[in-house]
Amino acid sequence: MLWKPCLRYGLVILAIGLLWKLAALALGGVILPHPEDAVSAFVSAMGTPLFWEHFFVSGYRAVMAMVLAWCTAFPLGLLMGSMKRVDAVLAPFIFLTYPIPKIVLLPVFLLLLGMGDVSKIAMIGLILGYQILVTTRDGVRSIHPKYYDSVLSLGGTRMDILLEVLLPAALPHGFTALRLGTGVSVAVLFFVESFATTRGLGYMIMDAWGAMDYLTMFSGILGMSIMGAALYEIANLLERKACSWMFLRKKV
Repeated sequence: MLWKPCLRYGLVILAIGLLWKLAALALGGVILPHPEDAVSAFVSAMGTPLFWEHFFVSGYRAVMAMVLAWCTAFPLGLLMGSMKRVDAVLAPFIFLTYPIPKIVLLPVFLLLLGMGDVSKIAMIGLILGYQILVTTRDGVRSIHPKYYDSVLSLGGTRMDILLEVLLPAALPHGFTALRLGTGVSVAVLFFVESFATTRGLGYMIMDAWGAMDYLTMFSGILGMSIMGAALYEIANLLERKACSWMFLRKKV
């Protein structure tokens, strides 16, 4: 039912547009362009290959960072949550380093991994990975022991426990962190693209801002906003596919 998310986004866009228009009128429409002017500039920018180069470079970095974060943090969170010995060794390290703002390590990443995509993907993946790891671990640890006993009493193996107990408990938590982390990913993406690069929507925004080309700047902002919304919906769709039993239960 695609009309529901379309209607939801349409109403939000309408509300933001009205607030934007009022703010532009109050500021004179110079620093903050009128929404119709920004949308017109955005549509014009979409007709240029340069815009799509920036868009796809940013999209590639964000998607690869999310894949990297999921493929490393989710299995590790599953392992920590289900094995007390592993958790006892790794949990102190995770929770001592979790509050540290990882973005301050960006210069180190640039020195070690270079100025290309690898350092930017690794930086975003590290920040998002911590969120997925912590929520997945806590989701597995919250499983009541009776579920393990139920599977074992029916002759279940460790693989059965993994498939029937651990994964159903961990997947919703992991996907929630991934879905909510899309906003964090795009925010960090803008930061890492604002210097030491010549491609990406973050670079496009900051370059236009420095040239006081505010219409181009807002074209980049709109492009990054659309990309963030698309990543959120993709993560939401993946959650619905992987955790289909949750949504079937809600319908009942």
